[in-house]
Amino acid sequence: NGFRMHYQPIVGLGRPKQIFYEVLLRMQNQEQDLVLPPEFLPAADRFGLMVDIDRWVIEHALGALAQFRRNGHNIGFTVNLSGQSFEEPSLLDFIQNHLWRNGLVGKDVIFEITEQSAVRYMDKAQRLIQGLVDIGCRFALDDFGAGFSSFGYLKHLPVDIIKIDGSFVQHMADAVLDQAMVRSI
Repeated sequence: NGFRMHYQPIVGLGRPKQIFYEVLLRMQNQEQDLVLPPEFLPAADRFGLMVDIDRWVIEHALGALAQFRRNGHNIGFTVNLSGQSFEEPSLLDFIQNHLWRNGLVGKDVIFEITEQSAVRYMDKAQRLIQGLVDIGCRFALDDFGAGFSSFGYLKHLPVDIIKIDGSFVQHMADAVLDQAMVRSI
């Protein structure tokens, strides 16, 4: 129980019907300091704990979202999934169960994976993403452009949102090439 969730608002340029927050996972050490994911996720990955962490985040995020909704906040969450979760055949049932238990509907949650995970687990990713879409969830492809990007991948993945890798948007105000890349994407 050393994990903590933080919520980062996703700010759109238009007037959204519903505001979304990205669920960010942090760990607290014994001194109560926050430990960022790059410091603990590689070890979790090495020891095969990513699916357990994903399940913890899903369970706690959906519970927290339900509480926010009961308190009158019309918000939704985006939740990251690791590539290893695509190897877990019961994950879709787990998500459906927690949506139902918390009185939520699929449109309240956007799941996301990195482009590299989607490519690495393409066949399994397609099945899980389609299953999530079938129950009303949306899907985002994160860090698009960080790896071996191809628009061809997008034809095979039912994604609703493409999150462009920060390396393209970081200097976009000044870099003409970055502007052209973002415009193309």
